[in-house]
Amino acid sequence: MASMSDEKLGTQSIPKLLLTLGLPGVAAQFINMLYNIVDRIYIGNIPDTGAIALTGVGVCFPIIMIISAFAAFAGMGGAPLASIRLGRGERKEAEKILGNCFSLVLILSVLLTVFFQIFKEPVLYAFGASGNSVGYGLSYIEIYLYGTVFVQIALGLNTFISAQGNATTAMLSVLIGAVLNIALDPVFIFTFGMGVRGAALATVLSQAASAAWVLWFLMSRKSGIRIRRENMRLSASVVKKVFGLGIAPFIMQSTESLVQITLNSGLQRYGGDLYVGSMTILLSVMQVFSMPMQGFTQGAQPILSYNFGAKKFERVNSCFRMMFISALCFGMVFCLLVWLFPTAFARLFSSDPELVELTARKMPIFVAGMSIFGMQSACQSFFMGLGQAKTSMFIALLRKVFLLIPLALIFPVFWGVEGIYAAEPVADFTAATTTALVWAFRHKAMLYGPHAKEKKT
Repeated sequence: MASMSDEKLGTQSIPKLLLTLGLPGVAAQFINMLYNIVDRIYIGNIPDTGAIALTGVGVCFPIIMIISAFAAFAGMGGAPLASIRLGRGERKEAEKILGNCFSLVLILSVLLTVFFQIFKEPVLYAFGASGNSVGYGLSYIEIYLYGTVFVQIALGLNTFISAQGNATTAMLSVLIGAVLNIALDPVFIFTFGMGVRGAALATVLSQAASAAWVLWFLMSRKSGIRIRRENMRLSASVVKKVFGLGIAPFIMQSTESLVQITLNSGLQRYGGDLYVGSMTILLSVMQVFSMPMQGFTQGAQPILSYNFGAKKFERVNSCFRMMFISALCFGMVFCLLVWLFPTAFARLFSSDPELVELTARKMPIFVAGMSIFGMQSACQSFFMGLGQAKTSMFIALLRKVFLLIPLALIFPVFWGVEGIYAAEPVADFTAATTTALVWAFRHKAMLYGPHAKEKKT
């Protein structure tokens, strides 16, 4: 039998479900984004050294994105599968997926911590650090890495709370950590005089609080599916399915780090530390809006997965249409705000006039592709929600690996540093259009084709 929390996924009206699941998803991603954004704002405003410290911490974010990518691999690879199982009434199988994913995040946490602690300095240089900025990067990442297990649990397992239709509870797990981070940052950075090390410590403690909340809920009777010791022994068949679906979000997030490496290295070569600092701000501004948008579409995934598993295909179509329109409008509003107020956004992250002027000048071009990015975000969630691993992987690779990285390497050969900034919107427009066309040609076969009738994911 279905529990009250997940049964509503197949019975409540789609608009109401999108509000109750999508809006908490927006809030959760926005709050989650505050972890890094608040750090950057405080660090960028450290007296005298703020600009170079911001650059140093900026080159750490590829490492942070890789750690987050492994959390997405286990969480977003397992949660849609668990939700589909719930739609079919197979609760024990859903719990087995959860238990296996818990073991995966623990194993990955140990491996990632050991690897990056050993190789952190050469990795930071490879990611665009200079002799001036590397010290700040090392100070930040050394402490941050000790919280890897908390990041893996907080991000990786929180998706299993959303998969049950408990979006508000999932949002609270993120809210607890973000509020704590905002409160601790100024205390550690300024009051205790710890600088970037204080920002890292605040983040670790905040993620630990979020992880504790997630574990408490998933082990309690309030959860429709619970972590049980007997389900933590890794099963080859379960891990294979999680791998098949999780590789797409993993690629999406891990290639984000590869993108940052490519952009930072190119900017260091053609411009210098000031240009690398501007990219830290530009990517932060994009996160301010892209992560809530993705939170909305990811919040809709349990609706898609559950109803696909229950073979309620008209509800799947209705959910997608509303999700698509909402995400597209969100991206357009974001671009309008950035085009109108680029200097105001740049000043949030730095008081250095030269850095603010450079960033504000590049911002309208850099974010232009976000005007239609909602199409890609909605279609990507559709493919993930239906368990379409191969299609999801192609879409994940398209924007960053097949388009943005090559363009960021080719364009500056002809246009210098300006070409690096132009690569982002060209890749965004091309990828969003291509993704929408793939959905248009394939969505009916995904829903109504012979494979949709089979009991497999």
